[in-house]
Amino acid sequence: MLSERRLQVLRAIVQDYVGTEEPVGSKALTERHNLGVSPATVRNDMAALEDEGFIAQPHTSAGRIPTDKGYRLFVDKLAGVKPMTAPERRAIQNFLEGAVDLDDVVARTVRLLAQLTRQVAVVQYPSLTRSTVRHVELLSLAPARLMLVLITDTGRVEQRMIDCPAPFGEASLADLRARLNSRVAGRRFTDVPSLVEDLAEPFEAEDRGTVSTVLSTLLETLVEENEERLMIGGTANLTRFGHDFPLVIRPVLEALEEQVVLLKLLGEAKDPGVTVRIGHENAHEGLNSTSVVSVGYGSGGEAVAKLGVVGPTRMDYPGTMGAVRAVARYVGQILAES
Repeated sequence: MLSERRLQVLRAIVQDYVGTEEPVGSKALTERHNLGVSPATVRNDMAALEDEGFIAQPHTSAGRIPTDKGYRLFVDKLAGVKPMTAPERRAIQNFLEGAVDLDDVVARTVRLLAQLTRQVAVVQYPSLTRSTVRHVELLSLAPARLMLVLITDTGRVEQRMIDCPAPFGEASLADLRARLNSRVAGRRFTDVPSLVEDLAEPFEAEDRGTVSTVLSTLLETLVEENEERLMIGGTANLTRFGHDFPLVIRPVLEALEEQVVLLKLLGEAKDPGVTVRIGHENAHEGLNSTSVVSVGYGSGGEAVAKLGVVGPTRMDYPGTMGAVRAVARYVGQILAES
């Protein structure tokens, strides 16, 4: 275990390097921070931190920079989550409350995260496997043509046209709508197939074909929409960090284009807390020079998806963690109210 003083020195090195982009020397540390010891003592502490792999010396400079291991200790032990100010929180709320539908919520969240953190923002659409049915609407467009509208608890709306095998009257339509909602409203998507399997039985023989067609369309909609979707924004922010990527920026950009990679990066939605993956903790080689800060969001206290940011390991971790957590909280509130 590192002594309290060496932890202080490491914290000061991370803060200075993130703030100045310059490798940090012992003289600068003692001048900028009230460490209460001489530059010679700080030099000894830095040598010990380097021996243990928490800091390293880039070949061009006499100063030191944090390693992935150093950043990890900083995030786990030394960095609190920096709370947003009241004006920042109001600005987030006002910006997100203007959204007109789920696509707009996701698009605004991406823009907001990219602006707040000046990193690449990634937002996963709410997963339908973890969603519940809010309401199923059935509308008659013609005697043998219906529209099915599926509304989820996360504000997602899916519409499907249905050509019926025979004309279907308004009374039968109202009956089907009522029976369907009494079974599936408030229930998880994954439970719906077993809940509706015998729904056609009480109907007259001439209506059962249409009821079966409606049910199969509903079940197809649940399956179709099971694909995980993402939105990404702010990739131009990476160009500001050219010197933070030791080789070239292309591997990072290529990795960000792969949806499967991004979904793995964000991690499981059911883990609602803030997760930080640093440098080589990211399995994808193209992202070994980046850090990923992600968190679950959802309505009613349950995470239905993840959002987060990708940036260089030289990141303002307390500020980024605070921004990601605050945005997730407001997105959850909006989904709950929508």
